Amino acid sequence: MSLQQLITKFIFKLPDGLLVRMAGGKPVEVRGRVLEPQLQLVAWNGRNAPPMSSLDAETVQAAVRDQLAMMAAPLEPGVSTEDFTIPGPDRNEIPVRLYKPAGQDATVPLLVYYHMGGGVVGDLETCHAWCSILASVARGPVLSVDYRLAPQHKFPAGIDDAIAAYEWGVRHAGDYGAPEGMAAVGGDSMGGNFSAIISQEMQREHKPLPVYQLLIYPAVDMVEELPSKTEFGETFSLSTDTMNWFMEQYLPDDFDMADPLLSPGQTAELDGLPPAILITAGHDPLCDEGDEYAKRLGKAGVPVVHKRYDTLPHAFTAFTGFSPGSRKACLEIASMVKDLVSKL
Repeated sequence: MSLQQLITKFIFKLPDGLLVRMAGGKPVEVRGRVLEPQLQLVAWNGRNAPPMSSLDAETVQAAVRDQLAMMAAPLEPGVSTEDFTIPGPDRNEIPVRLYKPAGQDATVPLLVYYHMGGGVVGDLETCHAWCSILASVARGPVLSVDYRLAPQHKFPAGIDDAIAAYEWGVRHAGDYGAPEGMAAVGGDSMGGNFSAIISQEMQREHKPLPVYQLLIYPAVDMVEELPSKTEFGETFSLSTDTMNWFMEQYLPDDFDMADPLLSPGQTAELDGLPPAILITAGHDPLCDEGDEYAKRLGKAGVPVVHKRYDTLPHAFTAFTGFSPGSRKACLEIASMVKDLVSKL
């Protein structure tokens, strides 16, 4: 751990009241939801950073990678990892990382996981600590997928990689001590988008459905403008400007935003989809569409576990190294996965 990281961790352990005074002097509150002080401080320190839309994609990709590395938490004890590649579409190889807990439960299905980042930023390190929490608490293997990113690889490269990785996971789950012939899908933000799309696409194509879908502050509807997109449009760590920039990088020109391979929330019929755990963040432009998708799944008869963490922002799975609320939430979500699997 670098000296800068040690100093950062020390600062985040200061009393909440002092952190708030260091970050503008009063709590950040929207809709009666008060942002956690540690996260308010991060937002305050980054308030003068140039918007993503003012920078080129390569600069943003590198900056996000460096920023997340500064705040990264260590791997959970007892979890081992292995990096390798699997065959992807277009003759490409997809880098993946397998997480296996000590004392793995042979009844827990393989979870194929997709990181956040708007289809533009992120990699295997983005969700490294979080995937190890999932593996440790749920006692099952997690396969994290480093899908292709835009603008270097425009839509549908990323979702094509995601689908290929899920289908590979179904075929090879037994190789990693999990039940054969099945897998689950999960992801946060764009990874949640991919997971919801895969669940629907497998149903449309009459292929093996995921055992369950873990959707964490998912982007599920690029068409509807629900109130949270305005009310939380300037909040940490996702803004309206950033979301628009992501889509400009991710999509080809004149793309239909209602396409189900982009907006799974636009799908009219949701019955028959896999059981879902759907998590939203209180300080997030995407919270309303996630909450709405959870309601629609439940009305369609899909078993749903739904929880919103009101003090946390978008991307909190990456903040477990310094945010007590983020780590607590991630441990709870991993326990939800464990409980859901035990009931399947």
